[in-house]
Amino acid sequence: MWEKLRSGDWLDEERLRVYPAMLLLLAIGCIAAVLMTANGRFDVNGHPLGTDFSQVWVAGLETLRDHPEAPFDLERHIAAQRAEFGADSDVFGWHYPPYFLAPAAALAHLPYLEALALWQMATLALYLVALIALMRCAATSVEGWRVEGWRVALLALAFPAVLVNLGHGQNGFLTAALLGFGFLALERRPALAGLAFALLAYKPQFALALPVALMVGGHWRALAFAAAALAVITLASLSLFGAESWVAFAQNLDVTRDLVVERGAAGFAKIQSVFAAARLLGADISTAYAAQTLVTATTLAALVWLWRSKADDRAKAAGAIVATFLTTPYCLDYDMTALAPAFALLASLGLERGFGPYMKSALAAAFVIPLAARPIATALSLPLGAITLATLFALIVSNARDACFRHTDAAAPLRSTL
Repeated sequence: MWEKLRSGDWLDEERLRVYPAMLLLLAIGCIAAVLMTANGRFDVNGHPLGTDFSQVWVAGLETLRDHPEAPFDLERHIAAQRAEFGADSDVFGWHYPPYFLAPAAALAHLPYLEALALWQMATLALYLVALIALMRCAATSVEGWRVEGWRVALLALAFPAVLVNLGHGQNGFLTAALLGFGFLALERRPALAGLAFALLAYKPQFALALPVALMVGGHWRALAFAAAALAVITLASLSLFGAESWVAFAQNLDVTRDLVVERGAAGFAKIQSVFAAARLLGADISTAYAAQTLVTATTLAALVWLWRSKADDRAKAAGAIVATFLTTPYCLDYDMTALAPAFALLASLGLERGFGPYMKSALAAAFVIPLAARPIATALSLPLGAITLATLFALIVSNARDACFRHTDAAAPLRSTL
């Protein structure tokens, strides 16, 4: 058994056809069941369709009513949500920086269901385009290798994080697309890469590993463009929403840290970080922070080594994406949608040059973990999400020593696109 796990031979062509098809059919069935039993804006259990998106839409309404600071006031934001969805409806806190008020306000011009559909379908399209582009980019360096876009799309849709993201009306598709486009453009179009990475500022908890990787890799032009783009969008947010929105955001940070991160308002089973894993296992806050700090420092050190090595650009980019999850105390199961570009990069590298020991098995585990992580953590208090991510990152770094992961001038797929 261990030898099959090591080689990954158990994941043959037939299983690669059947298993994703089963997952995709499961997702389609779940979505169809929710829509067929829905009553207007609510599902059969009385929850808003797209759950989390309900508060994004309400934050947009508050912004359109000239109160962009209101979403950061928890009591005001909850009152606004209940005014729209009923006194007994689910309520959510707004923890995004003011950047995200712009798409929220734009979507709030539409009725709720139309806004939800537009948000999910538009960002899903970006997600699919980014993944197909990543795979086709890799194929340009391999004679006789042709990437079928429809098959990549089916695999991307079968990724269980897609279903989780759709169920929550969340922004995982956008995060995945920005990471994918950023790394696609990094070598040839650093300005575009910098813009893509700067737009990720709406997820500030993901802002540690990526800048480290870019600095170690010497991508100073991309970093400069990212800094310039960040300055522009910050000034734009100040112009559109006023300084009071940023003041309110800063004042709300302590609430976010205490309620959401440390006390796990969303549930530690749902959060896939090392910090949440420690809390799930019964650790106190100090011990959980110590565990997160140790893993963050170790991950960053390994990432620096990876990006200074002669590893293929795809392995480096995939390592940076996975490291993003290991270096933050706050990432949820729907955020794991952003792992998809790492899967595409590692799959293209493996198909071209062969998979290293345990890599295929680790990729398969990471592919299905968004479906299993929360229920297993809830039932058994076992944080498989963080464990799987740590294992995948460790394999990326360890395989960087192997010839199949080494960079060659003949195979530089991330330099031949966009």
